[in-house]
Amino acid sequence: MTPLVSRLSRLWAIMRKPRAAVGSGHRKQAASQEGRQKHAKNNSQAKPSACDGLARQPEEVVLQASVSSYHLFRDIAEVTAFRGSLLSWYDQEKRDLPWRRRAEDEMDLDRRAYAVWVSEVMLQQTQVATVINYYTGWMQKWPTLQDLASASLEEVNQLWAGLGYYSRGRRLQEGARKVVEELGGHMPRTAETLQQLLPGVGRYTAGAIASIAFGQATGVVDGNVARVLCRVRAIGADPSSTLVSQQLWGLAQQLVDPARPGDFNQAAMELGATVCTPQRPLCSQCPVESLCRARQRVEREQLLASRSLSGSPDVEECGLLAGLWEFPSVTWEPSEQLQRKALLQELQRWAGPLPATRLRHLGEVVHTFSHIKLTYQVYGLALEGQTPVTTVPPGARWLTQEEFHTAAVSTAMKKVFRVYQGQQPGTCMGSKRSQVSSPCSRKKPRMGQQVLDNFFRSHISTDAHSLNSAAQ
Repeated sequence: MTPLVSRLSRLWAIMRKPRAAVGSGHRKQAASQEGRQKHAKNNSQAKPSACDGLARQPEEVVLQASVSSYHLFRDIAEVTAFRGSLLSWYDQEKRDLPWRRRAEDEMDLDRRAYAVWVSEVMLQQTQVATVINYYTGWMQKWPTLQDLASASLEEVNQLWAGLGYYSRGRRLQEGARKVVEELGGHMPRTAETLQQLLPGVGRYTAGAIASIAFGQATGVVDGNVARVLCRVRAIGADPSSTLVSQQLWGLAQQLVDPARPGDFNQAAMELGATVCTPQRPLCSQCPVESLCRARQRVEREQLLASRSLSGSPDVEECGLLAGLWEFPSVTWEPSEQLQRKALLQELQRWAGPLPATRLRHLGEVVHTFSHIKLTYQVYGLALEGQTPVTTVPPGARWLTQEEFHTAAVSTAMKKVFRVYQGQQPGTCMGSKRSQVSSPCSRKKPRMGQQVLDNFFRSHISTDAHSLNSAAQ
């Protein structure tokens, strides 16, 4: 027997914990990623466990998955509009920064790439306002790769003093020496070779240098870009997670303007730093507001909230999760009878005829991400000696318990599964951090909380086939 989940909001197979990207003006997320590069509801088809020493049958659970087209750019016209609007805004509103002036004025490609490289390394973990003076002083002292390569480490550390993370300056000089001594004084020309050949250069920095200095049409993702992309496509997951990071890099590559890749990447970073900020974003000043799905959802939900209750969500709260598995689930119902009926109907869509009398409530899970709290009512149903449907709809799969623990599932779903495990004979599950409760300790959700939870319902496009078609 494994758990079924009834919840206050419907998040079809894409639920994860939103986390605001880093503050404007620095590269915290990209830097941390480069550092690592370089150095519900479900139904089982097993018999209940017994304490008779017999081998236990493998348990399997139904999970649904979805990478909704709602989170993608499907229309080339939309991509073109995004590029044009962002670049037009950037041409008018971009900040006058010394590294941008150097990149624009410098004709020598190696010196241009060096200038970009220095700025990107300094901007990791450091605010733009702080970097400006350090960058100006650095380029005055060592205007070329050859100048930096001939400097002593003591000189480098002395000029770097106050920026912190001194290893950045050391690796920058190591890279300069490698270019001078091993590469004939010429910087690698592509993002791939930059990342491969230069110490301390990860995916983001390599893409920034290649696009800005050499015009390579390669997208980049730092903390600011991640926040922009997450909001524009209504993705509220942790952007540092592997699944979400891959999705964001794919979006960045799809959007980058082949004619002006460097300007486009800088425009996306500029938008996140100055307009699409972590707190209180200036949506009315955003050049791509009309293409922003988070903003569109906010407006719809605010309209609905104004007709019912006071208080409405904002763009900081919007987002969905892509690429994760979850137990089949339904929206919360006001009565136990309606809830059980909805559960059975949903499960039968996935697993065929099921015995209604075996459905039982196991407990409650409260999961908090950002400042939103979701409540799950967990149900279980044992298929004792019954063979479930082996053919499942698109977007679903059967998993053993072992497979569940290695699958891409959210923390909330792991909590749900622990509730189920805690109800099995011979187990003792208990944790202050798990935030689970038994039926007797269940609290009725507040109306205001229901509105906030409901804001996270995922949009399932009517023409979205494959993974999403079975989850409507």
